Amino acid sequence: MRPKITVALAGNPNSGKTTIFNNLTGTRQHVGNYPGVTVERKEGRCRHAGVDIHLVDLPGTYSLTAYSAEEVVARNFIIDEKPDVVVDIIDASNLERNLYLAVQLMELGVPLVLVFNMSDQARARGYQFDLDKLSRFFGARIVETVGHKGHGMQQLLEAVVATAREQDCAEAQPKSGGNLACRASIRGPQASDGRIDYGPDIEAELEKLTDLLRQSGFSGPKYNPRWLALKLLENDKEIRSQIKSPRLLERVDQSRERIEKRTGENPESVIAGRRYGFISGACQQAVRSTIEIRHTISDRIDAVMTNRVLGLPVFLAMMYLVFYLTFTIGDPPMDWIEEFFGWLGSSVDTLWPADSVLKSLVTDGIIGGVGGVVIFLPNILLLFLAIAILEDTGYMARAAFIMDRLMHKIGLHGKSFIPMLIGFGCSVPAIMATRTLENRRDRLVTMLVVPLMSCGARLPIYALIIPAFFPKAWHAPMLWIIYMIGILLAIASAKLLRSTILRGESVPFVMELPPYRLPTVRSVLLHMWERGWLYLRKAGTVILGISIVLWAMTNFPGLSPKQQAEFEKQRQMVENSFRSEPQKAAALLEEIDNRRAEAALESSIAGRIGRLMEPLLRPMGFDWKIGTALIGAFAAKEVFVAQMGIVYAVGEADEESESLRSKLQNNYSPLVGFCIMLFCLVSAPCMATIAITRRESNSWKWALFQLGGLTALAYVLTACVYLGGRLLGLGI
Repeated sequence: MRPKITVALAGNPNSGKTTIFNNLTGTRQHVGNYPGVTVERKEGRCRHAGVDIHLVDLPGTYSLTAYSAEEVVARNFIIDEKPDVVVDIIDASNLERNLYLAVQLMELGVPLVLVFNMSDQARARGYQFDLDKLSRFFGARIVETVGHKGHGMQQLLEAVVATAREQDCAEAQPKSGGNLACRASIRGPQASDGRIDYGPDIEAELEKLTDLLRQSGFSGPKYNPRWLALKLLENDKEIRSQIKSPRLLERVDQSRERIEKRTGENPESVIAGRRYGFISGACQQAVRSTIEIRHTISDRIDAVMTNRVLGLPVFLAMMYLVFYLTFTIGDPPMDWIEEFFGWLGSSVDTLWPADSVLKSLVTDGIIGGVGGVVIFLPNILLLFLAIAILEDTGYMARAAFIMDRLMHKIGLHGKSFIPMLIGFGCSVPAIMATRTLENRRDRLVTMLVVPLMSCGARLPIYALIIPAFFPKAWHAPMLWIIYMIGILLAIASAKLLRSTILRGESVPFVMELPPYRLPTVRSVLLHMWERGWLYLRKAGTVILGISIVLWAMTNFPGLSPKQQAEFEKQRQMVENSFRSEPQKAAALLEEIDNRRAEAALESSIAGRIGRLMEPLLRPMGFDWKIGTALIGAFAAKEVFVAQMGIVYAVGEADEESESLRSKLQNNYSPLVGFCIMLFCLVSAPCMATIAITRRESNSWKWALFQLGGLTALAYVLTACVYLGGRLLGLGI
């Protein structure tokens, strides 16, 4: 430990900073001005635990945004002089406003100590602080003081010296994490990474600017590139004046313009809102009040939306409303698209001879396969539209906060629910989002259970099955039920993993609660279209390729010459025997054609694989046709719909063929339909999900565990539901 350290005292005006400075330094202080400005500079010294402490009382400031001379002086001193410790004096009775400066100091990455001054007044107003939680959220020690009475000064000095020692340890061996003996002697809070999630719009631009700044040589010991990029987005004139590259400043202005177009607000307002959201989330979890002291509109809404009793029912009701609108509004355009692909298939059908392989490929493989997936685009877009609205209003953050209470009981926390929410869109980015979790056990548990969230790829399966087997009044409830089953299974699985192979202590985190706001039409539509376009692109590439492969597996090698001859013989016999009865002849010929199509399907590659699987599938109520579709679903879940469309398009007897849903309804029971949805919900995720799990966990062991575990769980659960349903006579 060095014999002398420099400590900067920062804080809002009227926070009691000067009183604490005087308490610590006594008469050992002097006053002057900072060079070039008429801002007062106060310095003093004291001694504690054998360490000389040089104290600099920075000008009172509400933030480090550099709008005033005081803010510029305070920020420049911290950046240029690099004090060993920064002590932020906070008025504990006005916590949320004062913590804004603390957030900016945290983002700056300085060794930080927070002082909750006027703690007696805070207690008198009914505040109760969980200091341990708050210190972990901000990665800083927190000391309670009463400046005008001199209470807490020794504890403050101890925290300052301990923080300086901890910094010395970290710098002693930066590659190995510091001297272990040294670090073991200091019991400080877990370090915060100093990052606030500013949402996809800001984060995307931050990442671009950070890379540009590194390439331009602005990364170094003085400036953190991410912090610098953030200041440029905030249009900080002091920082802009240091950027001499016109091209870089032009890129900054373009980024600011994109953010404003997407959010409807200038970047400064959005960034400030996110910071206050971080603070609000921290206070929600770590500050309790015995009296009503917050009266903002967001707080009044949250009194209902995040209420301990009403929060969860409101969340479930919101999800039900989303699913109801997805089906109610989505049905008409879905029917239009279905009619279009039916017309397209019929039109193409007339261009080739009846037995043309090319005709079968185009109509059954491409139009039947891809068209069967694209039909559900309206449902997908409506679901993503609803999610975008909930995200942009700020409600999704509340959903995570509501679930946080439940997540704690299973050994996780609300931060794990964020990837799960993303999982409703796609499991791949959801698993990548687990990078925000600091604890490896939490990361592994979350990425293993994320596939139980019903991703957008499963929605076409539900949109196919539910209208086929359940009355219209049950469409939204059934979709709601299947989504809730996934959430409950994820919670139960996480609890099991957290109490067995991945047991361990969870780390706390801050839940960011941005203020409620009206989303802009542009922002909502952009977010909806970006996700919808990914779905369409997938249908035009991955699913198209898989559909062609599955069509080939369904059509080849086909019937043997002997079988072909036998069916031709049967046709001739009917034509010769029933010349005088054309209607009966037509019915018999159609029956022969259907038998021939089924025989051809059974003799195909897909049919043979399905037949091999059939004994294993029977306990779940599935036949070999469903089995072949489940094989394709491993590549991409939507392919299940495409494959069922291909299977039931083979050998159609009449041009006015019935829809796929009608065919399923005629061949299976509602119980089987529900079991299909249940198995597709729980079973092995797609190949891309397994690949990303392997990459993010850095182990094939966990990827294969996910693959095998979810498949086994799906099989056992679906078999139990099917056999139990048959026993009780439900849906058969």
